[in-house]
Amino acid sequence: MIKVAVNGYGTIGKRVASAILAQPDMTLVGVSKTSPNYEAYQAQRMGINLYVTKESLKEFEEAGIKVKGVLEDMIREADVVVDATPNGVGAQYKQVYTSMGKRALFQGGEKANVADVSFSALCNYDEAVDKKYVRVVSCNTTGLLRTLCTLNRVSKITRVRGTIVRRGADPKEVKKGPINSLVPDPASIPSHHAKDVNTVLKDLDIVTMAVVAPTTLMHVHLLDVTVSSPVTREDVLSVISSTPRILLVSGKSKVSSTAEIVEVARDMGRPRNDLYELVVFEDSVSVKGNEIFLMYAVHQESIVVPENVDAIRAVSGFADGRKSIEMTNASMGIGKGYLV
Repeated sequence: MIKVAVNGYGTIGKRVASAILAQPDMTLVGVSKTSPNYEAYQAQRMGINLYVTKESLKEFEEAGIKVKGVLEDMIREADVVVDATPNGVGAQYKQVYTSMGKRALFQGGEKANVADVSFSALCNYDEAVDKKYVRVVSCNTTGLLRTLCTLNRVSKITRVRGTIVRRGADPKEVKKGPINSLVPDPASIPSHHAKDVNTVLKDLDIVTMAVVAPTTLMHVHLLDVTVSSPVTREDVLSVISSTPRILLVSGKSKVSSTAEIVEVARDMGRPRNDLYELVVFEDSVSVKGNEIFLMYAVHQESIVVPENVDAIRAVSGFADGRKSIEMTNASMGIGKGYLV
């Protein structure tokens, strides 16, 4: 059993913790919080061991939340630490993990140089095996890489041009926007997403643009992918439908928006309405010679969760990437084929 600690119990951390609890070869040492908010209360209700910083012990005591110990106690007990702290904080904690001799995962909000390798399970699982530090790339980059490494099986990709419509905030983030605007992010081109893809697919010719939209549900990507030889639409749909962690949604289902995709997740009984899979709009898939066009949706709160689980196995020396992906998918109910 791999003993895993989750440092940070917010949007990503709580989902990774739940995923760890579902794995047959992992045990959750505990999670950490810096303030006694509703997520800390919920962790306590779920029976998850809660660890806090020394500075916040009194605050948790006054809030009536029982803690197992301090952060260093949790890290000491773990084989692997999943750092799910806010952007930039993980790099600071790396010194702690290093001093205590622990393997660690970082999230996409950290710079690539925080780790030995940037990670996407369908693209470069093997590169992360036995590494000390691995960075699981961001939600948008995970979506891009999952798509590109799948299409590359149809014909070798030579060029990618993409536009990303980013959600403005997660549903719980009440102090973020925009409210009534579309905002270039950034105004310069390329956006950082292309550079992040290149931390995994280092020689790929990719340019991305991004805009922030006033929605909280999902991101949407619009891709123009050039491949080395002409392909058919049927070739593309076949490889997409047979790839785990990607789902197609047909126009015949009357699911034509991110709101309806999330509604399907609710109807499926998914925890927290999560969709770990990329959702491709089937009607958008088009081919012109050696160019592939498609649009798909990315659930920003959950798409990186299975990647974290696979990365835990990789840094622990589990060398069979295909088997890890199968185990993760089975334990979390992750599918392939069609959403509905």
